[in-house]
Amino acid sequence: MEDQELTLPAPSAGFAFASFHPAALLCYFLGVLLIAMFSLNPGIALISALGGLLFSASLQRPGVFWGSIGYLLPLSLLIAAVNPLFNYNGATPLFHLNGKPYTLESLLYGVLIAVTLIAVFCWFRCYSLILTEDKFLFLFGRILPQISLILTAALRFIPLFQKQYQKVRAAQKGMGIYSAKRFSDRFRAEIRVFSSILVWSLEHAIQTADSMKARGYGSGKRGHFGIFHFTLRDGLLIGMTVLLVAISLVAMGVGALDISFFPAIQPAPPSFLSVISYFCYSFLCFTPFVYEIKEKLKWKFFISSI
Repeated sequence: MEDQELTLPAPSAGFAFASFHPAALLCYFLGVLLIAMFSLNPGIALISALGGLLFSASLQRPGVFWGSIGYLLPLSLLIAAVNPLFNYNGATPLFHLNGKPYTLESLLYGVLIAVTLIAVFCWFRCYSLILTEDKFLFLFGRILPQISLILTAALRFIPLFQKQYQKVRAAQKGMGIYSAKRFSDRFRAEIRVFSSILVWSLEHAIQTADSMKARGYGSGKRGHFGIFHFTLRDGLLIGMTVLLVAISLVAMGVGALDISFFPAIQPAPPSFLSVISYFCYSFLCFTPFVYEIKEKLKWKFFISSI
């Protein structure tokens, strides 16, 4: 089989931001997450969390959105509250617990970690919705064909596993398996569900392997099929991402965004570079949310004018 790529106009995706080229999307998410994960600055963390929450909310229905972060908020509050119990540093004790100080600085540092956790989770959630398996395979299929195929199959298998678990559990519940109130009985019911799901997953893997073998996978040189083509707006997105991330990295490198929590909270003095970096990162984080809302409003306007 000859190595050839068919290039067609990209199909209209359910999300407006997903219509960009996969390379531009990957560059954007890597830039946002790079700053969010390695900048221990409250302002950067808050901007990243707010941008991620808004973008995630624009991509999902309200019920799905709140369900996806419902457990994250209590977990974040727990992290913020528990951190001072293990970190006794700080010059401002709020109270003493078992003779150990519960300091304001450790509490605020825990809040920063919690906000960063929310930000990273939301952006990874948006990444999974926007940069789907076919786009990942399109980007790395030629460079790392085996690894990209394994990752794509694994990522696809997770939602299938969840759906099958819900089906089996609903069937078992309809048969009255979960009607018992004792913990031991309910635990045995969960074990039965898990064992059936495990058998199903092994059978599904064998069927996938047989299907790939029947279709001739690995028997010759692989071809590549692509429906994505690089345009000017994709180049503009990459250029904007690189520029804004570079400004933020420079600010981080020279210490304009530094903040010291211990022994006392001491932020870096405000400067022109720090203000510019806050503005640049805000523009970077809120761009997909604004773009998504703009396209939805435009679509509603076109529908109403018909």
